[in-house]
Amino acid sequence: MNLERPIAPDPYESLPPVPSFTLESSDLVAGQAMPKEHTFEGENVSPQLSWHGFPEETKSFVVTCFDPDAPTPSGYWHWAIVDLDTAVTFLDRGHGQSDLFLPGAATHVRTDGGEWGWEGANPPAGDRPHRYIFAVHALDVPTLDLPDDVSMAAVSFNALFHTIARATLEVTYQQ
Repeated sequence: MNLERPIAPDPYESLPPVPSFTLESSDLVAGQAMPKEHTFEGENVSPQLSWHGFPEETKSFVVTCFDPDAPTPSGYWHWAIVDLDTAVTFLDRGHGQSDLFLPGAATHVRTDGGEWGWEGANPPAGDRPHRYIFAVHALDVPTLDLPDDVSMAAVSFNALFHTIARATLEVTYQQ
């Protein structure tokens, strides 16, 4: 199958601008390839993430990982956590396994593959490198108050109206 197509835009560049802060990882290096252990064909373990420099008025966080290069009209959501308390400024490696590893009221949202936790990179074999954009969204509300079975499109839509700052970290992966 021919997978030639235009390169998708960075989805956050199309949204209203907000201030940024710092997102770091001891497992990922911005602009570099995602280590195989974090991919579907590897150990499928979520990477460590930490963030700082967000606005003082932040009341919660949403953490996501999105692949805009998936051969679909809407990209592919690999991970989402909503309602993270502001006392939480890091996720250890593997905390994406299930809600049991998340503090407080934080919960996972179902990925595009139907998982309730981290779903590692798994681009089609032979396709160009895919970008995986990790984002931490600082919100002005303590919870998005969304139903358990909410879609990532609905999370993104609702978070947009409460995002006061955003940090991103982009890595790539190719099979």
